[in-house]
Amino acid sequence: MRARVAPQMYCNADTVRKFIAEYVGVDLKNVTDETHLTDDLGLDWLAQLELMVLIEDEFVGVNFFATTTAAQIELVGDIIRHIEDRAAAPACRSAA
Repeated sequence: MRARVAPQMYCNADTVRKFIAEYVGVDLKNVTDETHLTDDLGLDWLAQLELMVLIEDEFVGVNFFATTTAAQIELVGDIIRHIEDRAAAPACRSAA
């Protein structure tokens, strides 16, 4: 379980990719914008939902379910674009 710590000032796409790689337990080089959550990472719908909830908790100001459905998120790039569209520079909490 991730410990709660003070938010960082800025969170970029690489931070999101690293978070996803840690969640799934894969090497960071295997997590690109084109990586498919189901086909490439093996996440079923429940694991994808859990990932999005964890991302909402981790990245301040991110809310997937107010404007989109889980079915609309298929790629890692979809997650990153959603975060970038909702906040130009979201703060993030890190377990660093």
